[in-house]
Amino acid sequence: MTAAEEASQAGTGTKEPLRLVLCAVEDALAGAWESAADGRREVYTHRGSTLDVPADAVVSPANSYGWMRGGIDAVYASTFPAIEQHVRSAVLAYHGGELPVGQAVIVPTDLAAPAWLISAPTMREPGERLPQDTVHPYLAARAVFRMWREGRLEDGRPVRSVVSTIAMPGLGTGIGGVPPEVCARQVMAAWDEVFAPRTPGQ
Repeated sequence: MTAAEEASQAGTGTKEPLRLVLCAVEDALAGAWESAADGRREVYTHRGSTLDVPADAVVSPANSYGWMRGGIDAVYASTFPAIEQHVRSAVLAYHGGELPVGQAVIVPTDLAAPAWLISAPTMREPGERLPQDTVHPYLAARAVFRMWREGRLEDGRPVRSVVSTIAMPGLGTGIGGVPPEVCARQVMAAWDEVFAPRTPGQ
């Protein structure tokens, strides 16, 4: 069974576990995802776009101001015509116009599926090249996972009650220049911190 088929079986009820689908259109990132995700039963990989996956939400690795003009964000802006305005309005309403790296917002796409987009910036300024020692993929991924675990929509419903499958592209691997293996390792470190924290002595 493919990752897309597995993900399509995930419902949107609160009892459903999260299905995280790590997506890549480039071979290097796909290989890095597959290696890093190995052994995590809720994490799947997909060679293709996030928009190929029957997900409840997709992740946007945008910038802190919500501009969606390049990379996967430009694809989202084309697919969901009002999405940039939704993101920028949420950033203004909840974060004063600048969403720090390490924080996330969730907004509707105005489509049935995926119904939601989670914006988690990997850079402050649009087009920013990230340093070699960056931890921004980790911070962005952790923000996404915390949003899923404990976030709430504007109407008060838990994010977890409507989102059971999330499709995530590379974080910072495009314009940001983060090596695929670094991104994959940091995303899985964030996953383990949020969903499989170790107890002292382990």
